[in-house]
Amino acid sequence: MSKEKHRFYAPPEDFSGESVCLSEEESRHARKVLRVQEGDLITVVDGMGATCLVEVTMLSPVVAGNVRERKEDVGESAYSLHIALGILHQPGRWETFLEKAVELGCTRITPLTTERTQSSRLKMRRLHHILVSALKQSGRSRLPRLDEPTSFEDILRQGEATRIICHEASPDARPLRDVLGKEKGLSVLIGPEGGFSDGEVVMAGQHGWETVWLGPRRLRAETAAMAVAAATSLHRPY
Repeated sequence: MSKEKHRFYAPPEDFSGESVCLSEEESRHARKVLRVQEGDLITVVDGMGATCLVEVTMLSPVVAGNVRERKEDVGESAYSLHIALGILHQPGRWETFLEKAVELGCTRITPLTTERTQSSRLKMRRLHHILVSALKQSGRSRLPRLDEPTSFEDILRQGEATRIICHEASPDARPLRDVLGKEKGLSVLIGPEGGFSDGEVVMAGQHGWETVWLGPRRLRAETAAMAVAAATSLHRPY
């Protein structure tokens, strides 16, 4: 794809054939901050896998243009990664994880409520804005699925083919590297501050989730989640 000047997000409903209109917010950013002009080439991603090179044809009332090139799944991995992270007491730490999870290729993200969850305060509209910003910054073309806050019991019945729960206190836990294999899908459970209770770990095992160990150091919850995402992003199914 030819080199573009700037990158924007427009959901599929903003496309009509080979033309696209940016939202008011994206248009304002394009005009006022990035100084986009008619005739400029910009990249527009639809969050569903399409990355389009667009020639700007109109600046007002919204920025619009015509698709000149289109590619699918730019910046995406064949590996599906679902991380369910316990909601943290400080929302900013969960938001940091969310941004990095997008950059590292997560395909689904679940805010998790557990026995030790201290707060369930998450601003979903703000989280969506973080998702979109990270999508554009990272060069991906698919917007990860962001679930509503989900209980631990409900998440146990979901997940990809390989399902793991991170818990440092389990004596029989395997290292993460030994779990990643030929399967192309991974779901991961990571607790909030204080981790999962022993009862939750037992319950997860009863539902087929394998306990995994992330190393000898104690990691913050969001750090553990980012460590899993980073390791998985470098993995190639064999």
